[in-house]
Amino acid sequence: MNILMVLTSHDQLGNTGKKTGFWLEEFAAPYYVFRDAGASITLASPKGGQPPLDPKSDAPDAQTDATRRFKEDRDAQAALAATVPLSGVDVQKFDAIFYPGGHGPLWDLAQDADSIRAIETMHRAGKGVALVCHAPGALKNTRAPDGSPLVRGKRVTGFTDSEEAAAGLTDVVPFLVEDALKEAGGQYSKAGDWQPYVQTDGNLITGQNPASSEPAARALLGLLKK
Repeated sequence: MNILMVLTSHDQLGNTGKKTGFWLEEFAAPYYVFRDAGASITLASPKGGQPPLDPKSDAPDAQTDATRRFKEDRDAQAALAATVPLSGVDVQKFDAIFYPGGHGPLWDLAQDADSIRAIETMHRAGKGVALVCHAPGALKNTRAPDGSPLVRGKRVTGFTDSEEAAAGLTDVVPFLVEDALKEAGGQYSKAGDWQPYVQTDGNLITGQNPASSEPAARALLGLLKK
């Protein structure tokens, strides 16, 4: 199994002067799900190198078994520090692609031509495409072969408007994930705030929030084992 994980390179939280990036748990939990299953993992980002970590995801109250494992894993830290530029990745060599969230993807991955092309290529090939929390926002500008929105008519989920309001960032983010998926014609659904929730429609898998990152990764594994 060859899995490509795509992380954000964006580190500015709008005009707040605060930092953002990827959410640690949403990277760490899937990373170890895949690694423990024997998968070969390649890490990529638009700019390559060390992707920015959302400092809030490194706070004591945001830690999980997976993040604590990552903090003791020098090999994983080295791999993360050396992500390859997404522009140079031949996605057709991979069996699946996984996008961790964090607010960063709303600014770069949703607009990035290489990311859009990667998702479209993998989905069209019938390979697993999984995105969690804010990362389903990277589907915003993706298209099906007929030119229609890729998510149109598909069962999807992602970070909810109410979760964004609870985070106090409704007026900071460039768009709301829930609204964008609905506007693109996705059959959006959700669970209660902060509850794990995953939707699978064919080879497209989406998770609602940080708690959904491990279940989404396991759903992707299940797809690969089929």
